[in-house]
Amino acid sequence: MTVERGLVPPPTTGEALHRSISALADGQPLLSSRQTTVRWQRAALGAAVVLLALGLALAPADTGIFLMGVATVCYVVNLIDRTWLFATGVERSPELRIAADDALAFPDEQLPIYTVLVPAYREPGVVVRLIRDLSSIDYPPDKLEIKLLLEDDDLATILAVQQALADTVLLADLVLVPAAEPRTKPKACNFGLQFATGEFITIYDAEDIPEPLQLRRAAMAFRSLPDEVACIQAKLSYHNDRQNLLTRWFTSEYNQWFGYTLPGLMAAAAPIPLGGTSNHIRTATLLELGGWDPYNVTEDADLGIRLWRAGHQTAILDSVTLEEANSDVINWLRQRSRWYKGYLQTFLVHSRQPVLLKRQVGWTGMLRFASVTLGPPFVSLCNLAFWTLTLMWVMGAPSFIRTVFPMVLFYPAIVSLVLGNASIICCGLIAARVDRKPYLLTATLTIPCYWLLMSIAAVKAVLQLVLQPSYWEKTEHGLDANA
Repeated sequence: MTVERGLVPPPTTGEALHRSISALADGQPLLSSRQTTVRWQRAALGAAVVLLALGLALAPADTGIFLMGVATVCYVVNLIDRTWLFATGVERSPELRIAADDALAFPDEQLPIYTVLVPAYREPGVVVRLIRDLSSIDYPPDKLEIKLLLEDDDLATILAVQQALADTVLLADLVLVPAAEPRTKPKACNFGLQFATGEFITIYDAEDIPEPLQLRRAAMAFRSLPDEVACIQAKLSYHNDRQNLLTRWFTSEYNQWFGYTLPGLMAAAAPIPLGGTSNHIRTATLLELGGWDPYNVTEDADLGIRLWRAGHQTAILDSVTLEEANSDVINWLRQRSRWYKGYLQTFLVHSRQPVLLKRQVGWTGMLRFASVTLGPPFVSLCNLAFWTLTLMWVMGAPSFIRTVFPMVLFYPAIVSLVLGNASIICCGLIAARVDRKPYLLTATLTIPCYWLLMSIAAVKAVLQLVLQPSYWEKTEHGLDANA
């Protein structure tokens, strides 16, 4: 197939738009975030709130001890699990490695057709770099299908893309996505999916700098892997990691997550919450699963869980896509609160049928699922509560803190505070050493300040989950231009 630059018009019947919005919700409603909770979940949450209120009114001390006990146990278990996954990723990473020479030597005629979806919304400022970086992909042009997905009312980005395409030899299709709610990235990707003809499909964001050989490496990896492996996640990192302290914190976190924790999850045969970009998927499998969830604001993490529940595996590829790290605190908070909200959406969706989930993945799988979805926002919320209590204790040791932290809880909490924080900082130092990035030392040693930002984002995520569950808070890109 020869890919020609052109304009793919939105369908006049509206069928493609309807499928991009409602295919998953209509076909598998219990796996869709169109509804944040189902009836029994609302009843359970309501009952929990009532019991909590009664407990605080009738037995405040005992209720406080119970809450602190549950939070401390869950916190410590999550901390131990995270440290173990990181250590596993460092010691025996099972990630796929394909040498550049092997990727270049693979015959072009044996490579499959590959579809690349590039959703962009209000991104005229970064589109020139985007087109340039897409042009650097090393893949046979007659087997490379690039779909630039733009909202049809985003005239500034459409004009910028048309001008950039006119000045390059890149062959790409401009797909106009009809403006409709929800205004989310997964809805746009579902729309583009219906025009895809590739055997494999991947997503690059507007600010991405993909590794030129990544598609070749992924295609070769799929050829050598069993059919059960339906997805290959490439690593993500940042090209503006030295811009300021915030981008260093962000880079340290990303390097640990994609470089070591995800390989640890792969080694444990655990669910892998995908990154928002550079996940390479068998197109047939994606269609069978109903595409992405347009109502979930972390559609990538949700898709990773759905793949896992359906019996598919995800592998990690040693190929790095560079993104733009948020260098502005407010912009970072918008992005991180969206991620946390999406993790909470994903947890609520996949816990709707606990008996079925247990049958599919077992007790260990259920615990791991809760750890990778509910864990990040839960830990950030606990941090805010525990640090506040610790500060109050240091400054005056009020009696109610002694009451809610009896000795049986006090010592585990202290161990968690000291050794837990030290272990996470140690993981960051190890990652910086292995990755040979000594400039991340200061960021790693000051990472508790970054955790405070995470806690603020988690509070915002909970509020938005109640008030605006499917609202996609836009992340501004191009802030690294003068770095």
